[in-house]
Amino acid sequence: MISYRDKKVTVVGLARSGLAAARLLKKLEADVTVTEAKRSGQLERLARDLGQEGITVELGGHNRATVLGRDLLVLSPGVRQDALPVVWAAEEHIEVISELELAASVCPATIVAITGTNGKTTTTTLVGEILKASGRKAFVLGNIGTPFCAHVLEMKKDDAVSLEVSSFQLETIHAFHPHVAVILNLTLDHLDRYRDVAEYLEAKKRIYMNQGRGDWLVLNETDEALKALADGSPARVLFFGKNPQDADFNQNEQAALAVAAALGLDRRVCLEVFKNFKGVEHRMEFVRVLDGAEYLNDSKATNIDSTIWALRNVKKPVVLIAGGRDKGSDFKSIADLVRQKVKFVVLVGEASDRIASAWRSIVPLEQVATFAQAVQSARQHARAGDCVLFSPMCKSFDMFTDYEHRGRTFKEIVGRLK
Repeated sequence: MISYRDKKVTVVGLARSGLAAARLLKKLEADVTVTEAKRSGQLERLARDLGQEGITVELGGHNRATVLGRDLLVLSPGVRQDALPVVWAAEEHIEVISELELAASVCPATIVAITGTNGKTTTTTLVGEILKASGRKAFVLGNIGTPFCAHVLEMKKDDAVSLEVSSFQLETIHAFHPHVAVILNLTLDHLDRYRDVAEYLEAKKRIYMNQGRGDWLVLNETDEALKALADGSPARVLFFGKNPQDADFNQNEQAALAVAAALGLDRRVCLEVFKNFKGVEHRMEFVRVLDGAEYLNDSKATNIDSTIWALRNVKKPVVLIAGGRDKGSDFKSIADLVRQKVKFVVLVGEASDRIASAWRSIVPLEQVATFAQAVQSARQHARAGDCVLFSPMCKSFDMFTDYEHRGRTFKEIVGRLK
């Protein structure tokens, strides 16, 4: 376990992960400074609170002096590799790690790390529930919503952590070593961050780079690019996706079964968990029925593939609410499915014009200025027997702090409709 006592550490970014990293480092007796590019009333209040805890906070921009002379730089997942603090650290040969790496360096528990383009949150939750049902003390953390750093000091050797891991977090790992690593799938995403799918895959592959023969790599056998990774894995490989015994289960359940097999857990426990599983918040979440129309919150759909999955699983005519911050997605690629499944589209947010341009000839649509207007418009076009599906295909940051904030707002607005 690495000691951070008396080390001078700068945390870049004061979102959820950066905040947890800063507080963990303070508990580990490091000299902690946080630098955040944005400034707001909420951030200023948070900075005052951290100041009372002995943590220095810089808001509204990055100062080179905040990085120079430090022993370590810790990045929040949203911080790009070309951000100024990262560039300055490289010039001064200062080590740069992710919040994920920081927590793992002091974690005594067994780590199950799960990545992929879609399905991470559901699979991570399922694995956590299976571990708990098997009698293990389990933590469900990471990109799922609660940072790894927030609870790592509560863990013991016999505990386990089911960890949702993003490609952004994996970019700056060095020694991160999960006992079980899972790559669920790979589709084009985050083109605002990566040049192409090959670069995106390289980030995902880092999840198993420190594994050894005693570890497990779980791969989707139906994805040829992922299947090919088996030959280069230092760990034992388990596949899911083509096992006839698992044909009745969805991809997330099949992956969870493979993880359970790697950990030696009873398959019967998994089946009981699946039977009682209610799903995760913000993923095809039922909100209410109003005037005979069903309202579903799929705010976690931040890419096209997530919305494809949602549309294929809705059997009713769809009034779709979409939009947000564009990630460079090809909205024309989903046009045929939209034509088949969607009766009306309401668009909101920065990507509204691009989506409208791609779909205007195939489906009636309306562009609105506010989120509340989007919900009102969807209601006006929905009829009994329809489904109002909020599945945005885009990031939330043009209007909201994260997809959870966006999903809660949708539920609140829908809940107030009379």
